[in-house]
Amino acid sequence: MTPKAPPAIPFAWALVPVVVLIALLAATIILLGGTGHLPLVLGACVAGLVAWAHGYTWEDIQAGVTGAIHLAMGAILILLTIGVLMGTWLASGIVPALIAWGLELLSPSFFLPASCAVCSVVSLVSGSSWSTAGTVGLALIGVGNAMGIDPAMTAGAVISGAYFGDKLSPMSDTTNLAPAMAGTDLFTHIRHMLWSTGPSWVLAMIGFSIVGAGLESAADPSSIAAITDVLETQFNPSLIHLTVPAVVAVMVGFRLPALPTLLTGALLGGVLAAVQGTPIQDVLVAAMKGFAPDTGSAEVDELLARGGMSSMADTVLLILCAMSFGGVMERTGQLKTLAGKTLAAARSTGSLIATTILTSIGVNVLAADQYLAVVVPGRMYASEYTERGLDPKNLSRALEDGGTITSPLIPWNTCGAFMASTLGVATLAYLPWCFLNLANPIIGMILGFTGLSIARLDEDQGDGPADAA
Repeated sequence: MTPKAPPAIPFAWALVPVVVLIALLAATIILLGGTGHLPLVLGACVAGLVAWAHGYTWEDIQAGVTGAIHLAMGAILILLTIGVLMGTWLASGIVPALIAWGLELLSPSFFLPASCAVCSVVSLVSGSSWSTAGTVGLALIGVGNAMGIDPAMTAGAVISGAYFGDKLSPMSDTTNLAPAMAGTDLFTHIRHMLWSTGPSWVLAMIGFSIVGAGLESAADPSSIAAITDVLETQFNPSLIHLTVPAVVAVMVGFRLPALPTLLTGALLGGVLAAVQGTPIQDVLVAAMKGFAPDTGSAEVDELLARGGMSSMADTVLLILCAMSFGGVMERTGQLKTLAGKTLAAARSTGSLIATTILTSIGVNVLAADQYLAVVVPGRMYASEYTERGLDPKNLSRALEDGGTITSPLIPWNTCGAFMASTLGVATLAYLPWCFLNLANPIIGMILGFTGLSIARLDEDQGDGPADAA
């Protein structure tokens, strides 16, 4: 006989872990200058106690923790691999060569829009914002630093471009997940997303162009020349430094999975370093602990001293802590209770779409994972869209407008933690410069309230307005 499931946890009780977590995060990060690790662990404990008090067993609670961590393992493995790749690509001279060429080709005045555009193309082809940030994005951060550009600005341009491609690429996991949850097909979903993502990208490019127009004075020509000279003397940039990125690009073109592609890039980077005369021991140290250059220039050494698997340790721990909290909340139904309460206020099409977007953002905050931010609201709201006669592609777009696009803006989310560690910029520092990520949810809600592009089930085309207000 199947044991009876515990009753649903009331809204007021499900809200307790959230209130406790917010209070602990504020006290620890803002007042004490700490990190979010322990607040998330304590928040998970409170969520577990609330679940236990309402009939859930320790096995249920533990299953929530382990299930969520299992969900995050792919992200953690990629994160660690990116650390190794950063180390070997720095030791082999790949990143220094890209920085040197970037300094020669790019001007500070158009550096930000160019960075956004380059990352847009790379992520559109690869389907991965993480791979884009860990390879091209890493080099662009170095170029921007050498130009005297605020790294938070560069990170914002990199992330904006990376998530444009990630959101629209048919090879992206979230781009496939959202229509699956909503009940529509992949390419219908991608076409429908152009209504919100396209204008967001245009606004982002305009924003970066305006900001970039005033950055010419930020660069010291003599400093750039000195950095370029050191890079060329120490690393002798040549076509050989493009071979490994070219192999990675070919693997991406053949749509191979991200992890083996990045592992191959990391391994080939180490081989290239060894071929050029770097001792094997130094290559292994760079892969594990990061690259420690000794170029004779303190500025260049600071620019290149990064990478290594161990550099990702704090981020991995943060992800584990965050997924523990989110896993307990999801497994014991507290997340569903909180999200379900929002439907009462969604009386119109516009408010339903706004509620979907805001719920996805909320799940990103509470569950710390973009997949849950797509899956949980997708499961909950699919029938509501059908009952209201709305085409499911409206739901799939709203899931991405709220879930995928805002994930790198939250410090303890897997995506926010990854971007901060990979690019070397705190999440809250780059957040104001992620123009596309900030504009996209707003445009998605505007489309919902105006009815523009909102399709009904009885419409042959998806461009006619529905009842928005």
